[in-house]
Amino acid sequence: MIRSVLSGFLKLYQKFFTLLGYGSCRYYPTCSEYAKWQLETNPNLIKALFFSMLRILRCNQLFDGGIDYPKISVTFHKTAKFDTHPLNIRYWFVPDEHKNRCRVVKNIFSKGHS
Repeated sequence: MIRSVLSGFLKLYQKFFTLLGYGSCRYYPTCSEYAKWQLETNPNLIKALFFSMLRILRCNQLFDGGIDYPKISVTFHKTAKFDTHPLNIRYWFVPDEHKNRCRVVKNIFSKGHS
């Protein structure tokens, strides 16, 4: 419930308020997109909010900016159950140099909701 409310606020912000400061974010993906990805992929809501706030605080002239994909902790299961339905992959989890850590990369060819 809380995640859906926060995601709704992010969608409103992205639709209406980013027009005022278009192109002002120093990172890719933008800070609002980063927060959205954290809310959708991080299993711990407190960590998702914490990392999103850190990212927003880093988005200023004191930092260089650049590409900064979200990092989350994931547990992969060895068994997989395959269905006859085609998969719609929205995010790729790319293993990071740390144990049990992954970077989240959005699949731009996904046909799901953005």
